Amino acid sequence: MSYEELTRMMEEFGVPFAYDHFAEGESPDPPFLCFLLPEEETFGADNIVYAAFPDLNLELYTDRKDPQLEAGIEKILTEHELCYEKSEIWIPEEKLYEVLYQMTL
Repeated sequence: MSYEELTRMMEEFGVPFAYDHFAEGESPDPPFLCFLLPEEETFGADNIVYAAFPDLNLELYTDRKDPQLEAGIEKILTEHELCYEKSEIWIPEEKLYEVLYQMTL
C-alpha cells in the first residue's frame, strides 16, 4: 500500500487525521486519528532489498469510549484486507483514550 493509498484509506474513517501528530495548537477536538510508519521489515536477495513490509500504527484518540467508531475503523481495515492487533490505554495528562491498531502493510 503506497502512502497515497494509505491517506485515501484514512479519509474513509471520516475523522480528522495527521501523520504522526498535529502541529502544536492545531489538534482538533476528539475524535481524531494519527498514523505512523515506524518500521519496515525487509527481505533481501542478491544484495538488494527484494521486498519491504512497512509497519503501520493507527492511533485513535477519543475523550470517551466509542465502540461504534472503533467498529467502523475495524470494518474499513478489514475491507482493505489489513490484519491488525488492537490495544487501548487512558492517557491521564491528555484526558484521552488511545486505541492503537498495529499492522504490517
